[in-house]
Parts: sequence; structure tokens; C-alpha cells
Amino acid sequence: MEKHGAEGRERSYRKAAVRRAEILARAIELFAERGVGASLRAIGEAIGVSHAALRYYFPSRDELLVEVYRAHEQGEHDDPPPDSVSAVGVMERSAERNRTIPGLVELYATLTTDALQGEQHPLTRDFVRDRFRMVREHLAERVRVGQRAGAIAADIDPDDAASLVIAASDGLQLQGLLDPEAVDVRRALALLERLLPPSPSPHVEHRERT
Repeated sequence: MEKHGAEGRERSYRKAAVRRAEILARAIELFAERGVGASLRAIGEAIGVSHAALRYYFPSRDELLVEVYRAHEQGEHDDPPPDSVSAVGVMERSAERNRTIPGLVELYATLTTDALQGEQHPLTRDFVRDRFRMVREHLAERVRVGQRAGAIAADIDPDDAASLVIAASDGLQLQGLLDPEAVDVRRALALLERLLPPSPSPHVEHRERT
């Protein structure tokens, strides 16, 4: 009896996880096409899910927005850039990916704006703060790799450089979204990469020594 009950609960959990993933995928498509300007009820109507069902899987609009962006970024985590790519190059790859889905750039801007209103959006604040910390740590380590390889000046603070790269990438993407004809994100980031160039590949270093 207990075994059948446990199996039933497990099937129910699996079914719920699949349904949640389906709703999340449809929400990502919606935000990519139309941006974020809608209530939770309107989002449910647009993706063909009842408001009650949407609230069951995502109790608040904040939770849905955070999960949509987290799922979007998972694609980058599943396909990380090579170690030789610079800190600037990492953000350039991300910006290029975002450029094809401007609605998700708008989502990111919404999340960062909401995060500043911590009392009204504590979940979003924690997500954005933790994401910034994680990205800073990742980029700072790329800067340290470049310093050990002699490609980046030793007196540059890796954490400050990482913060600068994030600020440049975020700001340029917003400017590009508002005025795409005037702002070339890739070209502007290339200027910053002169200060923080990529590390030479092991093959290049080997050829130079031989």
C-alpha cells in the first residue's frame, strides 16, 4: 500500500515538473516576442494557461520572471566559452545571444530595476544580487588567468575589472535596444578588450617557446 502510494506521488511530482517546464518554455517564447509588460493573469491568457494553474506553479509574477531568465541563461551555462576567451569576450558572447531576442534584454532590465526596490521585490533582489556576484567571480578569474599569462597588466584589480565589464555590457545592451542604429555593442566592447585581452592559447605559447 505504501509502495503504491509512493509511486503515485513520484508520478505526480514528475508530471508536475514536466508541466512546469512546459509553462516556463512558453513564457520564455512570449517574453522573447513581446517583452515583459503584462500581469500574471495576462501572461497566463497569452500562453493558454489558466490564472489558477499559473499561480500554482509560479505563485508570483516575480518568481515567473526570475525563472524565465534563469532558464534563458542556462543555455549559456550548458555551452561555456573556451578558457582562452577574455572576460570581455564572455560578455560579448552573451550580448550577441541576447541581441537576437530583445524581449529578454527587456526582461533583464525589468529584473534589475525591480531589484532596486528590495522591499517590494525581495525574491528579485536576491536573484539579481547573487547573479552579479557569480558573474563577477567568473569574470575576475578570467582576468587572473590573463594576468598569469602576461596578457593583462598585473596592477589591474580583477574584481574591479569584472565589475567594469559587466557595467559596460549591461549599459551598452540597453543603449543598443533603445537606439540600435547608433550603438554597436560588439565594437564598443572591443575597445574595452584592448585593456583586458584574451589569454594566448596553449598552442600559441608553445610555438613562441619553440
